[in-house]
Amino acid sequence: MEANDSAETQATEPESEPETDTTPEPPSKKTMTAVSANLDVNHEYLQKLFAKSSDLVIREVLLFHGTPAILVFLDGLVNLNHLDEVVLKPLMQGVGRDGMQLSPPPPQDADELLRKFLAVGQARHVHNMNDAIDACMSGDTMFLLDGFPMSVIVSSKQWEHRMPSEPDTESVVRGPREGFVENIRTNTALLRRRIRTPHFQMESLRIGRVSKTDVVMSYIEGITKDSLVEEIRSRLKRIDIDGVLDSGYIEEFLEDQPWSPFPTIQPTERPDTTAAALLEGRVAILVDGSPFVLIAPSNLWGNLQSNEDYFERFMFTTLIRWLRYIFTIIALTLPSLYIAITTFHQEMMPTNLLLSIAAARESSPFPALVEAFAMEITFEALREAGVRLPKTVGQAVSIVGALVIGQAAVQAGIVSAPMVIVVSLTGIANFTIPRYTFALSVRMLRFPLMILAGTFGLYGIVIGLIAIIVHVCSLRSFGVPYTTPVAPLKLSGLKDLLARVPWWAMNKRPSPANEIRVPYGQKPHPPQDDMETEQK
Repeated sequence: MEANDSAETQATEPESEPETDTTPEPPSKKTMTAVSANLDVNHEYLQKLFAKSSDLVIREVLLFHGTPAILVFLDGLVNLNHLDEVVLKPLMQGVGRDGMQLSPPPPQDADELLRKFLAVGQARHVHNMNDAIDACMSGDTMFLLDGFPMSVIVSSKQWEHRMPSEPDTESVVRGPREGFVENIRTNTALLRRRIRTPHFQMESLRIGRVSKTDVVMSYIEGITKDSLVEEIRSRLKRIDIDGVLDSGYIEEFLEDQPWSPFPTIQPTERPDTTAAALLEGRVAILVDGSPFVLIAPSNLWGNLQSNEDYFERFMFTTLIRWLRYIFTIIALTLPSLYIAITTFHQEMMPTNLLLSIAAARESSPFPALVEAFAMEITFEALREAGVRLPKTVGQAVSIVGALVIGQAAVQAGIVSAPMVIVVSLTGIANFTIPRYTFALSVRMLRFPLMILAGTFGLYGIVIGLIAIIVHVCSLRSFGVPYTTPVAPLKLSGLKDLLARVPWWAMNKRPSPANEIRVPYGQKPHPPQDDMETEQK
């Protein structure tokens, strides 16, 4: 019995007095890992954690006349010259910011270390090992000193990145030539240079359990509605994903109706377009690693407007905008109308045109619907091939391929010449749509309309258009109707819809917290008007 009692006592002793383990737990666990005051413990932990990471550098140094310390950074993500000359060399030599030799001091606490010894613009200290490792993975340098239960984080980011250049997807004749790049800090600087007010807010957060991607939500306080900012903030914080590599990942989590073919969030590569949207009371979302910034909310008419509309004179812009609306309708409906009229409603065409089309289609063995599908799919394939091929040959291949295939198909009697003209005109009309994502929606909806036209004629086209209109009217972008300012009607918003009025007449913003954009009474007039007024 005594042996059993002693055995039971020994079995229960480890539970009552567990051994203390000072080794931090891996960052993948949810527990908070504190930085140890013992430098050897921290060093051993980092070596085990990054045992298979060849780009991690752990350097042992002596600071403050003999204080052991280690520097931890990722090779390729830091500015080594800055780290050597501004941080490491003064600390190892015991030289202060004023160039004077420091007396026996190591610093007593972290605040004294940051205030007196580190001559860098950005430096901070953290007590959590997970936070220190996250900073190191982002390009900062981690200082660990013996006897200090914290880690000093010094900003030393520097990596190769692309310089701002004109975006290929949103080129303009008149306007800025700058475009966003993959570096989020370069993108925020491009916006700061255009909006120089302290009310321009940039809230930062990280999304992605593994990638830990930096995401910035920017807006102008006092112009953007607080409810919109809070809604976008809550949607961003709800995102739980392993990694975010582009803003497209974020876009699919933020959309009001993800099953809609129409984009309810506007992506753009242009800083001037983003700044203009911010001044209208909208929110911009920047994602590190992506040159595309998301603008919310978005509406139907904004997808048909180009940023160049606001750089040219309003009379020319109005004419071009009308041309763009007409060709958008052509891009959506022209193949369907051709199929419906030639198949079911020949009486709607003039006799000479009907005879000409009939003669051209005499040798074609397929109905108009099959011809249209074959040519449209071929044209889409050539366009996609032109995008994927190198730029030096991609455009030539797509254009030459379309001409050669179209001419060969007509000569072989597979398709008729009018169908080649219709498909070519439809493709040209699709290129007039300024927003690439909206142009994709039009290209996709063209095929269901073609099927309805080949099945029911003009009645099928009308049914399809009614379904599209009803769907568009039901869409919301962060609670804002997709067809605003037409439905619901807002008269002040019509100044920038069918026509673009002069800037001095666009007095109100679309739907912000502060509506007044341009005060009234700024219409320019000749100097003699002032003289006549003074004489009267």
